[in-house]
Order: sequence, then C-alpha cells, then structure tokens
Amino acid sequence: MSKPLSDSEAKALRAIRNFVVHNGKFPSVRELMTDLGFASPRSAAWLMERLLEKDCLQRRPDRRLQLAPEPEQDTACARTVEVPIVGTASCGCLLLAEENIEGTLPVSARLVPPPYRYFILRASGDSMNQKGIENGHMVLVRQQSIARDGDSVVALVDDEATIKELRTTKDAVILQPKSSNKKHRPIVLARDFQIQGVVVASFPDPAQLADEERKDE
Repeated sequence: MSKPLSDSEAKALRAIRNFVVHNGKFPSVRELMTDLGFASPRSAAWLMERLLEKDCLQRRPDRRLQLAPEPEQDTACARTVEVPIVGTASCGCLLLAEENIEGTLPVSARLVPPPYRYFILRASGDSMNQKGIENGHMVLVRQQSIARDGDSVVALVDDEATIKELRTTKDAVILQPKSSNKKHRPIVLARDFQIQGVVVASFPDPAQLADEERKDE
C-alpha cells in the first residue's frame, strides 16, 4: 500500500502528472511553482522532496527526478491525468485534425505512463470498427513516430489525420482499414513516412453517453 498523501502533496502530484502528459518532460521547481500558484519556489521544492520520500517520485541515475511507476497492488484509489482533446481524426474520409485543444478528459494514470506525451482524438467514420474504434469514439493516443506492424496508428496524410492499422513492406508503408464496410481502401505511402502516434485505447464519448441517458429519462 502506498503512503497516504496530504491534500497539498496530492495536488502537487496531479500537477506533475499533468505537466508530463502535456509537455513530455518532468517540471522544474519553478514550473511546478507556477502551476500551483506559489509565490516562491521553496514550497514547490519542499513538496517534491515529500513526494520523493513517499515513493511517488524517484531519482534517475543522473539525479534528476521522475515519476515512480504506479504500484500494482494499489487498486483502492484510481489516480487520473488530464489528457488534452485535440480534435477529430478520420476513420473513413480524411478530415483535418486541428491541433487546438478543445478541452481535457481525466484518464487513469496507468494508461498514460511517462515519459510519453498523450492526446485524445475523436474518431469519425467506420473504417476501424473491427478494431473497436467506432464512429464518435474518443481515441487515446501515445505520441511517437515509430510503431510495430499491426499497431493502430494516427497518421497525417495531405495534412489531414486518419487512424489506420500499420503494415510495412520492403518498399512501402500501408495504412490498412479494418472495417466491416468494404468501401474503405488502404493508403500506400513511402517508407520515409512518419506516424504521429499509436492508439492506446478507444472508448465512447462520455458526453454522448450522458446525452443518451438524458434522452432515455
């Protein structure tokens, strides 16, 4: 069981997790000071030391701090991170994914381990429904430029975002639809093509679920 945290320690830990997800790096003392609204870095430095003592943070070999892995046995309390929602990606006809943050969604810290950055896209279309990505689903994405064969990836094609299954050959990269709708066709690209991220999870839009529940009342 992890050591209990005070309210200020828990707030600092949430701020650190959110900073890592949004920026892909651990915050400096002054960056944490700013996020927490402190007037001086002393309080932020003290909270970092307390979180280090309680095994929420750990030191790397170069002495810099990083988040400690979530303890496997600690299942009594779910810890979340605010992941940004950055637009819409297509699972059919390609749609422009504008990199404007529409909002955030709390996601389990276990699904977004550091040091990667993460974001959420709203899926549009049905070309990935056989991989569990339905039209309107929220898709949690780990930002990275490489992936393995069979991964569901987010790709930019002609400045538009799409979600497809990655397949590679000796000479080309293939973005393969996985759909019950046979109208969708693969996209063939050169080997030097870079992906934008790998799909971690897909789930219904909580806002849409809430609307449906209100209609049923």
